[in-house]
Amino acid sequence: MVHSSADFEMKENNYDNNLEEEQTYFEIGVVVPKRFGRLGDDKYDCVEVLVDEFNRVGFIVDRVTGMQYEFIKLAAPVEVLGRAAAELQLKKQTRIGVDVLFEWEEAEAFARQPDGALFSWFERFRCYHHILYGIVNKSEAGIALRSESMEISWEPMEPLMRKLESLGIVKEVFPLHDEAKRKQLIRSWALNWRDFTCQPIDEIYSYFGMKIATYFAFLGMYTRWMLFPAALGLTVQFVDFGSFQWLVLPVFFMSTILWAVLFSQFWRRKNAAMLARWKVNYSIRDSRSKFLEMERTSLQSSFEDGNNWTIKPQEKDMFQREEWNGRMRRLRNDVIIITSIICLQLPFELAYAHLYEVIETDIVKFLLTAAYLGVIQYFTKFGGKISVKLIMHEQNENKEYRADSLVYKVFGLYFMQSYIGIFYHALLHRNLVTLRQVLIQRLIVSEVLQNLLENSIPYMKYRYRKQRAIRKRKRERGSSTEKTQFISRVEKEYLKPAYCASIGEELEDGVFDDLLEVALQFGMVMMFGCAFPPAFVFAALNNITEIRADALKLLVMLRRPIPRAGATIGAWLNIFQFLIVMSICTNCVLLICLFDREGEWNISPGLAAILIMEHVLLMIKFGFSRIVPEEPDWVKARRMSNASQAQNIYSKQLLKSISGEKRLEQKSE
Repeated sequence: MVHSSADFEMKENNYDNNLEEEQTYFEIGVVVPKRFGRLGDDKYDCVEVLVDEFNRVGFIVDRVTGMQYEFIKLAAPVEVLGRAAAELQLKKQTRIGVDVLFEWEEAEAFARQPDGALFSWFERFRCYHHILYGIVNKSEAGIALRSESMEISWEPMEPLMRKLESLGIVKEVFPLHDEAKRKQLIRSWALNWRDFTCQPIDEIYSYFGMKIATYFAFLGMYTRWMLFPAALGLTVQFVDFGSFQWLVLPVFFMSTILWAVLFSQFWRRKNAAMLARWKVNYSIRDSRSKFLEMERTSLQSSFEDGNNWTIKPQEKDMFQREEWNGRMRRLRNDVIIITSIICLQLPFELAYAHLYEVIETDIVKFLLTAAYLGVIQYFTKFGGKISVKLIMHEQNENKEYRADSLVYKVFGLYFMQSYIGIFYHALLHRNLVTLRQVLIQRLIVSEVLQNLLENSIPYMKYRYRKQRAIRKRKRERGSSTEKTQFISRVEKEYLKPAYCASIGEELEDGVFDDLLEVALQFGMVMMFGCAFPPAFVFAALNNITEIRADALKLLVMLRRPIPRAGATIGAWLNIFQFLIVMSICTNCVLLICLFDREGEWNISPGLAAILIMEHVLLMIKFGFSRIVPEEPDWVKARRMSNASQAQNIYSKQLLKSISGEKRLEQKSE
């Protein structure tokens, strides 16, 4: 039985349990072939059987016929999701702040999300996936199903969705936008220019999940903090300080380094506060503690044999062999990436930098830069895809390690592409005028080009798919003049591109590209800030528009992204730390070039002071990393209070259990 819209509203109104009633709306779309006519007995049609199974497991189903395919929209009451979470043994935070396995019968004991829901979007999507792919044939014999062009045998205990996907009957499963929440976010976030750095982070977390919300929180804080060096850079550029002018750039340099160090530390504090607000237990200091716990649990379960938990010598040798094989594979892949950079990309980058030096016309230089940036983008993306293929053969401990490995390898490619030409102008030619021109052109051309590509390509893909679907529909009906209209919003969503990384969606989503763009911009303005202090102004203006452009891209031009776990920005924070250290070195070299105009590299007192300042800044950088706490005191206090309360509860339960066993022993005697 398929539910109509009226049935859907009736079920929603009648749904009642011990929890406060939550709104239920369609969140998942399943794409299947559109039927032309009847097959005779619909009872054994594979799509009809699939819909019956959806109803049997408790989904609320709505079917929409589109121009090319049929779309099955699914919603799940909170009770259905709760029982799936219990089957998944999903860990959730209780009201006392301790993570335990979820039980539907004890749902009142678990903490709510910022929007009042019991489950986050990431948790709901996991439950949907578990239910969808947990539909199996529970009978002892196979079931004969029919499609328009084939006979299908659904074997016992075989997942139906996997079967239909392998045969091409289920085309795709994708998340659906909630129209009311989407429009609300467009008004309060994407089109809200009153406070250009303020964002509804909790609403973003509830709608898109933790990873995307963390990215936008980072981008918003980065943009807000960027206003300080932007104002300082304008002051340095346009204010004459008279006899103290020679001190201006060193002071500016030291200020930006301290700014970057403080920003990275205070971001950790903000990240910890957000996780506490979102009811996520995650240690910023030990970013892999959760994953290590999972590995220990799986290791113990693999050796569970009664009470025997010891590891045999043969098994110990096997673990050591696999560990070192994995390390050697990662080392091999790193050598391949570094060698390809040196042998293939380095000559290309140096050739561009040399051509830029010998060309005298500014217009030709600008066109050369634009053409270079366009070509190198595809070259680097090709290298990134090779990195993905290499990582797939690495023996990483978990997805977190694999994602970090991808970040380091791909950033190495982009680091060479973005900065080697600038190093050429700064260190070999020591031409600061040309260096400033290159920085301006890179900041303007690369940022504008990147924003145009990010926002125009998804729209062009959507228009192309839409027109192709319309032409196909007209050919089927034999009319070239008929005006074809989309009959459902779900079909429009299906035709939109997915939010995925440019190097492929095997390991990462679109957050990878967005954080890569921010990291490259940070390195550009930090490492060469002394050569062109107003570069921070370009970065701040770009980030202000980037926040709104990315918001519109997610809400309007792309499908609703598949939620991914990501409590921090991961390896990208290490990349930012690396760029801070690099900026200390490169800016000291730039200051030496400015003071040593004759090119003799004499160690005068001024140059010696710069070298001393470099070492002092490096010590300050690592010192501030220890002085500024990574977590606010209230987060630590809450965690300690929760741990103490949980220990008291467990102690009481343990005492009751021991006392009960003692009384049973006395009775038996």
